[in-house]
Amino acid sequence: MKLKIVLIIFILMSCKKHDTSSTKPEISQINVLPKPQNIEIGEGYFYFNNQTSFVVKDESAQKILDFFSEKIKITSGYTLKPATTNNHDNIIELITDNNLSFGEEEYNLSVTSHKITIKAKTGQGLFYGMQTLFQVIPLYSSAFTKDNTYKIPAVTIQDAPQLKWRGFHLDVSRHFFSTGFIKKQLDILSIFKINKFHWHLTDDQGWRIEIKKYPELVSTGSVRKENDGSLYKGHYTQEEIKEVVNYAKERYIDVIPEFDVPGHVMAVLAAYPELSCESRKYEVRNLWGVESAILCPGKETTYEFIDNVVKELSQLFPYQYFHMGGDEVPKVQWENSAQCQNLKNKKGLKNNEELQGYFMKRVEKILAKYNKKMIGWDEVMDGGVTRATTIMSWQGEEAGIKAANNGHDVIMTPSKYVYLNFYQGDYKAEPLAFGGYITLKDAYTYNPVPHTIKEENRKHILGLQGNMWSEYTYKGKTIEYLLYPRILALAETGWTKTQNKNFNDFLNRLTHIYPILDKYNVNYHIPLPEGPTANRIVFTDSVKVSFTTTRPVKMVYTTDGTTPAATAKVYKDTLIFHKDTNLKIASVLETGKMSKVRNIQLVKESYLNPVETPQLQNGLKMRTLKGYYKNIADVDTIRSVKTSYIKKIEDVNTAYHWGHEVNTENFKAVFLDGYIKIPQDGIYYFSSTVDKLWIGNKLIINYKDTLKKHPKENSVALKKGIHKLKIIYLNNLGKGWATDWNPVEIKYRKSTEKEYKLVNEHMIFINKDH
Repeated sequence: MKLKIVLIIFILMSCKKHDTSSTKPEISQINVLPKPQNIEIGEGYFYFNNQTSFVVKDESAQKILDFFSEKIKITSGYTLKPATTNNHDNIIELITDNNLSFGEEEYNLSVTSHKITIKAKTGQGLFYGMQTLFQVIPLYSSAFTKDNTYKIPAVTIQDAPQLKWRGFHLDVSRHFFSTGFIKKQLDILSIFKINKFHWHLTDDQGWRIEIKKYPELVSTGSVRKENDGSLYKGHYTQEEIKEVVNYAKERYIDVIPEFDVPGHVMAVLAAYPELSCESRKYEVRNLWGVESAILCPGKETTYEFIDNVVKELSQLFPYQYFHMGGDEVPKVQWENSAQCQNLKNKKGLKNNEELQGYFMKRVEKILAKYNKKMIGWDEVMDGGVTRATTIMSWQGEEAGIKAANNGHDVIMTPSKYVYLNFYQGDYKAEPLAFGGYITLKDAYTYNPVPHTIKEENRKHILGLQGNMWSEYTYKGKTIEYLLYPRILALAETGWTKTQNKNFNDFLNRLTHIYPILDKYNVNYHIPLPEGPTANRIVFTDSVKVSFTTTRPVKMVYTTDGTTPAATAKVYKDTLIFHKDTNLKIASVLETGKMSKVRNIQLVKESYLNPVETPQLQNGLKMRTLKGYYKNIADVDTIRSVKTSYIKKIEDVNTAYHWGHEVNTENFKAVFLDGYIKIPQDGIYYFSSTVDKLWIGNKLIINYKDTLKKHPKENSVALKKGIHKLKIIYLNNLGKGWATDWNPVEIKYRKSTEKEYKLVNEHMIFINKDH
């Protein structure tokens, strides 16, 4: 093939004579993520400057060059120009060779003092080799400008991934995200060799993709009426889908759509209710959780609908896999459907799980008709699917282990390790997240190939995937805060062999990766100072306050009310306070970037004295106003109030159907009055999701957030004895969460204790003559 040489007039204007000594570089200078499989340090350095040129030998290499040339132009402002053919020094050579005994994603990067060579069997391998090179340069750093020459260590890197599937999942049903935001993430993730994008396009809370045969999927199914009456909208046209798929393809990322069936289809049924076993009016679900309305497997029109949708999707998504859901399928409608029961009898199906198995096998056949293979969440195994279906194991590793041992391909996504919508630090310090707890170290140390899988079946573990569900991610910056850097830990887990991984080494390299994220203006997570569980700390004489972080990072603070800068006083040991203080503390990375500031009020108080009371008996007085109240100010106290007495605080409310449905009869405002018995003098912390809690004249809990999912806490100094108690609880809805699903309870602990205890029936009282 004719040799084609292209000169890239690169950044860097320096024409100084460079040091040509054979100083041996150190491996610590190679800060690449994910960590390559094999790194061998050579002698000397390659000087990357405005005289560096590129050599490409085929069309595949030219495409890779064109892709990175555009990035170079954006970074440096230089436009590429042709090179002369007799230049054999200070060059970067890109070679694709089908005869190499390399894997599809494998590459070899060789740096000497005169030349950089990247070899691969495929364009994808070459792409990854270039991504590695530009982390070494570093192209993506804010320090990369046309005013510098870069000294690149002589090195040879032989690199290939451990696992085929290194994925990222994004739910755009609960909250919608623009194509621009998605492209930004694809651009970043490709740097770290993520190669699959699982696009969760449909769910109960919204249908997000144009299907021309079924226009009401968009006109009705993509519009959600929120609890406050506002409309939440968003969908992608087919042209926008193609645009994202092509954008991902340029970055060697396959896009896998998810069309969830037979459950998670409330948005479908809002548009086409006849596809349910109960043909009634449905609305797009505005609560999170699991919906009981599902597709009807007893109707042939259901399969016609799926076929028609898959037909259009297959023209938009060219890759092998389609994800068809199959998870969280309540089967009450099926049990009550004559059509479903007749189908079970006709097909000899023993139960509703086997009925779902029948349904999913029909879906498998529809996909095969369009040359697609099915991926399903692990529940699809309950009713039986063929080995052609790939299992996405999310409820834990057990289903994945079982599936692999039974010959299914498996993608490991256990929520305990890879659900990136979970908290990554103490929920009392971190911004709102779904729940759970996965630190960066937890994500990094996860092994997606359990040893309990038979050795001959471990080949069935295709890889792993980080899943981002969007119930509580209202904006893109929240997605990024939860995503980075944990997705980078998973990227390394998917790429790098377990024996080559080390968390402390990962953290050291991550310091050099942060500038890449800064270049893309990513709102990544920086560990917050943790320790105090409340942002208001009461004391009577003096108080000690200690802080930690989920991984080693410097903390700085002020005590005069000013916001700390990166140069503020460094936290080194426990702080002691004797007077009211406004403590502000934040974490600082080595790059100088700071976390959000924690603002903690330290308040010196006297003990609150108990009250003198007549004779008491256990219980509380409860006044109930039926009706829907968005907040306490809306409560109509003129209305008829029902007065009663309860023995336990938990008796205020019984959840109708936790995580599934609410009963409007449960909507109410509840006022509790009585007394609480404090066992001994001390500083007490109280925790609850109720709207308001008073002890004596002190307002302890004042839950102002619209969404009341996780408990708030506060502290107060109390003398031993009986204190007045008042509680207000609203059973209502807020941002997809029902307070009906919260246990109505108060928990407490002394400041010297770590674990909370329940305020039980032996601690609450009312006047005996009530």
